[in-house]
Amino acid sequence: MADIIYTFNGKPYFNLTNRCPCACVFCLRATQAGVGSAASLWHEKDPTWEEIEQALENFVFSEVSDAVFCGYGEPLCALDNLLRTASWLKERYPGISLRVDTNGLGDLVHGCPTAPLLKGLIDTVSISLNAPNAVRYQELTCSQFGEASYPAMLRFAAQCKNNEIIPRVIFSVVDVITPEETQQCREIARGMGIALRVRKKS
Repeated sequence: MADIIYTFNGKPYFNLTNRCPCACVFCLRATQAGVGSAASLWHEKDPTWEEIEQALENFVFSEVSDAVFCGYGEPLCALDNLLRTASWLKERYPGISLRVDTNGLGDLVHGCPTAPLLKGLIDTVSISLNAPNAVRYQELTCSQFGEASYPAMLRFAAQCKNNEIIPRVIFSVVDVITPEETQQCREIARGMGIALRVRKKS
């Protein structure tokens, strides 16, 4: 049975769904069943809100300062449960800072702007920039949305940042791209006023 809440580097992570519109060539879920404290992050089916709430009730949050929405799926695919989980946490533990690690394609998944729904609930959004252009992005992510994906991801990032919806917005890339591509990504991020983090492929 998959963990709904697992810990990694001392932080709780919320694994709310295995659905994802991408099949990234560097994704951990293609090579291992679990991460951190979780032996497996593969749900037989997405957990219900009642199952998530029970996991929240059973977890000890008293010493937690940061928590992350990130599992073996795109968190925004489980948007309703993400919002309910964040609301639950903010009501009971307002001092916990909440982060969402996302591919930024939630608007394409749901057919509507998703960033405004996160306002007041999510403190940090880390968006997978992945590549300096749409062609390279598609090569790396194999997104089901094709050429619409890259501009949609950038629009989501701009909305989070420019409308001050999310207090902290970060881009990330994985070090499977070339140093030249990484530099181009730095320039894109700098032009949007967003910090860039380079992640090592695990």
